[in-house]
Amino acid sequence: MKITTIAGGIAASALAAYTFPTSAADVAGIMEEVVVTSSRVPTPLRQIGTSVSVINQTDIERLGYDALYNVLRTQPGVQVSNQGGPGSITSLRIRGEENYRTGFYLDGIDISDTSSPQTTTRVEHIMSSSVQRVEILRGPQGLMYGSDAGGVVTITTIAPSEGLNGSISAEGGRYDTRQYAANVNGGNGTLDFSLSGSDYDSDLYNARTTDTDLRDDDGYENTTLHGRLGWNITDDLRLSFVGRDVDADAHYDGCYTVTDFSSSNACSDEFEQESWRAAANYNTERFTHEVFYTSNETRRKNYTEGQFSFGLGGELERTGYIGSFNSSDALKLVYGVDLLSESTDDSSVDDRDQESAYAEYQGGFRDSIYVTAGVRYDDNDDFGSTTTYRLSGAYLVPVADGEMKFRASYGTGFRFPSLFEIANNGFSFTPVPELSEEESEGYDLAVSWTDNASVYVEAVYFDQTISDEIFYDNASFVYLQKTGDTQSEGVELYGRWNVLDALSIDGNYTYTDSQDINGDPRARRPEHMANLGLTFVTLSDKLSLGLHARLSQDAIDVDGSQLDDYEVLDFTARLQLLHGLEVFGRVENLTDEDYQEVPTYYTSGAAGYLGVKYSF
Repeated sequence: MKITTIAGGIAASALAAYTFPTSAADVAGIMEEVVVTSSRVPTPLRQIGTSVSVINQTDIERLGYDALYNVLRTQPGVQVSNQGGPGSITSLRIRGEENYRTGFYLDGIDISDTSSPQTTTRVEHIMSSSVQRVEILRGPQGLMYGSDAGGVVTITTIAPSEGLNGSISAEGGRYDTRQYAANVNGGNGTLDFSLSGSDYDSDLYNARTTDTDLRDDDGYENTTLHGRLGWNITDDLRLSFVGRDVDADAHYDGCYTVTDFSSSNACSDEFEQESWRAAANYNTERFTHEVFYTSNETRRKNYTEGQFSFGLGGELERTGYIGSFNSSDALKLVYGVDLLSESTDDSSVDDRDQESAYAEYQGGFRDSIYVTAGVRYDDNDDFGSTTTYRLSGAYLVPVADGEMKFRASYGTGFRFPSLFEIANNGFSFTPVPELSEEESEGYDLAVSWTDNASVYVEAVYFDQTISDEIFYDNASFVYLQKTGDTQSEGVELYGRWNVLDALSIDGNYTYTDSQDINGDPRARRPEHMANLGLTFVTLSDKLSLGLHARLSQDAIDVDGSQLDDYEVLDFTARLQLLHGLEVFGRVENLTDEDYQEVPTYYTSGAAGYLGVKYSF
């Protein structure tokens, strides 16, 4: 059944300003929440016409997951495929598009891995312990973020607060899993800082059904250190620095020996990423200015039976300026320039630069109509110039003691071939066509309503295409380009109801019809996804209980075979024992559902975890 038929049965079209409040007060203030990702400057959600969702620290703690990708998969339009548990290769798709068409920014740092085949962010190595907030921007977003921005995920770690504050936690559970995490932060108005660290270690389980010889546990270790430092030189001028170090080691099955290239199930992947960002902000009554520099260096090493088999490294640097001018509600401008430098240490095309400039107009009228229009120009060393743009609008109407919001947006994007894709084509023994950039465009139509007290509902219809998609050809062992369009269209629905002061219900449903250039379904993209959450708070708000159910149906694999349909139920609990001291626990896959997200790769059975946290 075509999505357009389904969408026709939905009143109005849809909104995509998703946020997940956790109390009646949050529902009441949902429209006034300030987000940054859409236009890279703080903007109230009620004024935004693009598709943005927000996950706050309360939501992250309520869900309880160690890996951030499990938190992200609870959102409408976000699908995850994991190959063997924590630390294993994980693909996160927004509205049916691949992980490498999504930009990831952590405290302003582009954390893409340029050494990976398609400059993919290694989402499996992002832990949730120090994350305070996540914003997800859906649809082609070339305007503000350039190449590889078919969607954008921005992650913010724990921010400094006045005085001296912090927390320390320990957790353990099935598969001999242990995680320790700590944060300390503070400030005095002039200087502020935040330091956090986490250490995760789990034996896990045999990753693949094809491992019938060793049948060993394929464990995962991750140590992450993160720091933020700020100096308010004057009321208008601020300097800031962010530093991050990730060191991870994942064991997996299905590699080849160094000596005779025979298959082996004793494999390991070492991942290291060092990144940092320095910025200066100067703000006046009408103008804001930010100058920044970021560096992200990644190293990957693979071993088979203890012997080094393969390794790559890459570096990504960004230097830029973001400015804004605020004349009145009817005239706001956002503008900037960006210089991107990419390099790898093992390819015939080992580095390149890309220069960009962009500007966006924002206008508000009668406190109910908001419009934006922007354009971006990019000039790449290898592929020349390209232009992208975005238009959006929002209209708010008082309805039934609440507020209804209609919105629409249209945007374009692109993805330049990665350094690895270009280099791989250079090794072909027969002539192959030169690669060019992929192009994308998409729109969404939306409606939402809140009673400004306890109910929030929303729906969105989206339609987007990728032109000239780049793919790896298994026959010729090179990257080639398809002529034609791949398409994803769908409906995303979300609702939240604070039934009582102590009981809240939230849920979402996503229908996605994603087709390749021949009109056939694209692999590993469920047609139906749903999440349902119940939260109950009692004992004077000291005890919180939660149930979260996740459903996935009607997805196929790369060979056209049907993937498992599954329903997974998780349970969480948090109890405050004393001021600052709480215990928490969760049971993942409570019903012990047996399923595979990717064929031949196991998923976890029922697993319980228990922890304690002290905050000061």
